[in-house]
Amino acid sequence: MKLKQIHRVKTITKTEFVRDYLKPQKPVVIENLIEDWPAYDKWHLDYIKEVAGDREVPLYDDRPVTHEDGFNQAHAKMKMADYIDLLKREPTNYRIFLYNIMKEVPSLKKDFKFPKIGLRLLKQIPMVFFGGENSKVFMHHDIDWANILHFHFHGKKQCILFAPDQTENLYKVPHSLITREDIDFDHPDYEKFPILKKAEGFICELNHGETLYMPEGYWHYMKYVTPGFSMSLRALPRKPKHLLQAVYNVFVMRHFDNLMRRRKGQAWIDEKNERAIAETHKKHGLAV
Repeated sequence: MKLKQIHRVKTITKTEFVRDYLKPQKPVVIENLIEDWPAYDKWHLDYIKEVAGDREVPLYDDRPVTHEDGFNQAHAKMKMADYIDLLKREPTNYRIFLYNIMKEVPSLKKDFKFPKIGLRLLKQIPMVFFGGENSKVFMHHDIDWANILHFHFHGKKQCILFAPDQTENLYKVPHSLITREDIDFDHPDYEKFPILKKAEGFICELNHGETLYMPEGYWHYMKYVTPGFSMSLRALPRKPKHLLQAVYNVFVMRHFDNLMRRRKGQAWIDEKNERAIAETHKKHGLAV
């Protein structure tokens, strides 16, 4: 894979962001966008434990998807305080994914602002994500093709991104939002997945208080270098074809996939994984 460092800026104006990143759909890391947020100083694991420790939270690990899994179905549950203790004590694969903590702890809404940099951010769904040392979020893109501002807190997080035009190089699983889950994007197996060599993407390491802009439909793989958490704010896709793709994903693709899981069981999951390789290699003229 060919990975370029994502461009970094200290600060940015609305005009600069729209001109240089939003319109051309290029990712960027903004280092000091949220320095005026109370969250910049307050949001560490101990603070979250203090204000949300008694909440029961859904946990996800890195087990492969099976036909029995519902859409975004959690693998376990735990009190937030116990989960944060686990993060600080030892590495764990358990992650919190797409959790609306503001609904559970409304006081946290006072700790952040909606940046005015040219995105019409959806104010109903600020979501948080937590992970332990070396835990990974498999390569995927979001169902709604949103433009995303991803704010990181407490520690370091590695992010690998690919634009939508790289989909044919990533072994996308049909009727899903993921690539083959057995691909290790830190150490790709080019014998099994030779087309990955053609993939051109971006990489960065986020530190506490830094913001990553991910353009609409971008594939992303995340690895928590240290225990930490992030929050995402999102805006609807600007391009009509991307908005149509989001509508299709939400109202057609997701329901068709769930129907096929019920009808064919694990055979449907296995078939899709086999097709990910066969269809990718066929597109590139490799023997199937």
